[in-house]
Amino acid sequence: MNFNNNKIIPIKGDASFRKFYRKKNKKKSSIIIYSQREKIKNLLNYDSINNLLLNNKIPAPRLLSENFNKNYIEVEDLGTKTLFDILKKKKTNKFKIYKKILIILIKLQNIKVKKIKNFKKNFYKIPNYSKTLIYKEANLFLDWYVPYTLNKHKRLKIKKELKKSISSLLGKIQLPNNTFVHRDFHVSNLMFKKNKISVIDSQDALYGNIAYDLASLIDDVRLETSDNLKEMIYQNYLYLNKKKINEIKFKNDFEILSVLRNLKVIGIFTRLAVRDGKRKYLKLIPHAWKLIENRVNNNDIFKDLRKNLEDNFPKKIRIKNES
Repeated sequence: MNFNNNKIIPIKGDASFRKFYRKKNKKKSSIIIYSQREKIKNLLNYDSINNLLLNNKIPAPRLLSENFNKNYIEVEDLGTKTLFDILKKKKTNKFKIYKKILIILIKLQNIKVKKIKNFKKNFYKIPNYSKTLIYKEANLFLDWYVPYTLNKHKRLKIKKELKKSISSLLGKIQLPNNTFVHRDFHVSNLMFKKNKISVIDSQDALYGNIAYDLASLIDDVRLETSDNLKEMIYQNYLYLNKKKINEIKFKNDFEILSVLRNLKVIGIFTRLAVRDGKRKYLKLIPHAWKLIENRVNNNDIFKDLRKNLEDNFPKKIRIKNES
């Protein structure tokens, strides 16, 4: 990349293959997203979803220019501060911020359009978050974390048992896939600039279960919050949501999806450490275990999964924190 008369500053990356740069001159700044791998998803689809959000009055990065042939797009700079940066401060009124986040979430969930144009003028149809895909994602725990922590003779049996437990839980999900799902909705993907919250990292959006993004927000592996705050956020969401939600079915799906998501997260973080050398993600795994325990220990729907996890992953494995 060559941008004359501009200062190009690398930005610390995320868990993907993308690279980020801040382009600066005396008057303004913008963000360059470079993606040689998975560039249809990371560039074309990302811009499509951002446009969909903007069309629904949800702040998101606006496209400024693109050079798809050279693997990058240029988008609006939404600043350097995320809501994670704000919420991790002790004196922050956390619930007040989460109430604002829930307003954004409900706006996302009110999106109905499933087919959108990208900057190549082609249509992109947002896929469904099928149970097959959720099963595949949860199996990342089996593919990466199980071999990382257990010896060979234990692996085959536990994989078989856990696959059965995961399949059983998926069969107990009750609500339909009819809601826009960001799929990675947490405070590190919410920017804060000029008193405005903007949504980033939306390229994996799907149409799925209405409980998924709330589970992602409340049981966030990157930010520890009290059980009391979690319940306040949950109840405020139900209060704000104008849709008629069957609260029993919603709670059922919320807890199942939270557990399956955090099994996936443990698998992804292990993969990032083992395959990509990003060992900092191992530090987050004990908290992911804590989030899973909080759900499975208080609900008999997880009886089989709870026993499988307790029998094979004792506390000393769960709290292991390598970097």
